[in-house]
Amino acid sequence: QARLFFNSQSEAEKEHLINALRFELGKVSVVEIRERMLNILLQIDRKLASAVAEALGLSLSKKGNGQLNHSVPADADPKAYESINKKMAIDKSAALSMANSPKGNIVSRKVAILAADGVNGKSLSTVQAALVKAGAVTAVIAPHLGTITSEESGLIEVNESFLSAASVLYDAVYVPGGKASVSAVSSESNAIHFLNQAFKHCKAIAADTDALEVLQKTYFADQVKEDPKDESVIMDGVIIGTNPAKISKEFITAIGQHRFWERETPRKVPA
Repeated sequence: QARLFFNSQSEAEKEHLINALRFELGKVSVVEIRERMLNILLQIDRKLASAVAEALGLSLSKKGNGQLNHSVPADADPKAYESINKKMAIDKSAALSMANSPKGNIVSRKVAILAADGVNGKSLSTVQAALVKAGAVTAVIAPHLGTITSEESGLIEVNESFLSAASVLYDAVYVPGGKASVSAVSSESNAIHFLNQAFKHCKAIAADTDALEVLQKTYFADQVKEDPKDESVIMDGVIIGTNPAKISKEFITAIGQHRFWERETPRKVPA
């Protein structure tokens, strides 16, 4: 089962598993326990075990050493309790990988909208309406609860404050324009952290061109490029534009991809 599960993962998912094992076993101070766990990983996949061993500064034997199961009664024969390495009926199953989950549907996806007083109400309402129509759930996150006032003098209900909102609970992020709003959001450390976390976790991010000041405060700012020949661009799931309707369409398509694992391949995101 463990071998089938590992074989079925995408390259990004395999890397996540490897890093998780590197982290957890790196916390183990007893070398003998690390070696014992590597021996178990070796039964699952040699490349997996090798990648973990390299991070631990250990080497692998060709076939693995010693018994795998150490939970043996005192008066029992250890060989009778050993694991059996059976030939698998199938090598991999697409159903075991999240990367193979259905794409294109954003029903029930949670989208955060980062805004403050002076936000461009037209952009916000256009994108929000399109997301809701497609089945997503939106939440306006601002410096304070209650309401914020758009630059058109309209009142917009706030669902969460920057202080209490957690990026990991949302599937995507949108930053509308509006000079006063952009200034407030770009100076809010929790809002910048929210965006950094979203990018780190490979989620879709959209912003009005007027809100580039906010993205420029993030650690992925150097990867956000605006194409002057087009109203919006998609780079690793980051959409920027001046036309709210077009942003909405491309943003919905991006969210439908769920995650943009390409960000992790060239180590674009920090630890």
